[in-house]
Amino acid sequence: MLLRVDHVTRYHYDRPVRSVVQSHRLTPSVFQGQRVIDWEVTVSDGRRGAEFRDGAGDVIQGWTVAGPVNEIVVTVRGAVETQDLAGVLKRHRETVSPDCYLRATGPTRTDKALSELARSVDAADPLALAHALSDCVADAISYRPGVTHAHTTAAEALALGEGVCQDHAHALIAVARAREMPGRYVSGYLHATEDGTLHEAAHAWAEVYVAGLGWVGFDPANRCCPDERYIRLGSGFDAQDAAPIRGIARGGAQEELDVSLAVLAGQQ
Repeated sequence: MLLRVDHVTRYHYDRPVRSVVQSHRLTPSVFQGQRVIDWEVTVSDGRRGAEFRDGAGDVIQGWTVAGPVNEIVVTVRGAVETQDLAGVLKRHRETVSPDCYLRATGPTRTDKALSELARSVDAADPLALAHALSDCVADAISYRPGVTHAHTTAAEALALGEGVCQDHAHALIAVARAREMPGRYVSGYLHATEDGTLHEAAHAWAEVYVAGLGWVGFDPANRCCPDERYIRLGSGFDAQDAAPIRGIARGGAQEELDVSLAVLAGQQ
């Protein structure tokens, strides 16, 4: 499947800032399930900095903008050819041990309810267990935008019983770790839901490490594994760690954020 992305993030400051430094995870991952046809990231008035591939295999790109400046626009445009690998992350080069993803962070720390949820399912093998954990998270947390926020934890989302893809991913990571299976957060893009209706184009899911198979993606929000509708950008311990754009502005101004994003099926 050929997917075309047009993603514009606009930062506006109520007074000029002296400078802005950003770190991007906006380059599609290199693995068997996707191939970049063309891809470009630009930052208005920005100066491209160092680029490197981290231990998890993600491309990190630095940018700086010298002020004074009131507005910065980050534009991502490109096309990626994808294929359905049933969620398995094949031929993705990384050097960190999967065991490092057994470490909990604030958003993914388990409480009694998450531990009980993790123990409520069982399966004959690790892959079946990972699927069962994803299903139980989907059953426990209904998809409902607007009820949680950027800093909601997995435990809080489970107690509420509602949330968005970020909450589903954090909860799956938490219950997987409770069953001694490494789990990590993945950020990317999504073309559409299974029935063809539009979904959040900027999307997140989780990957669980399955012994003998490797990393496998699970999307409890859509009750599926990532397929040809998904573009994988990067991963991390949680949403903040895997954020496509991270940065800091010097000057103490109030920031407003506006995002427009379209992920469309296209032809070469």
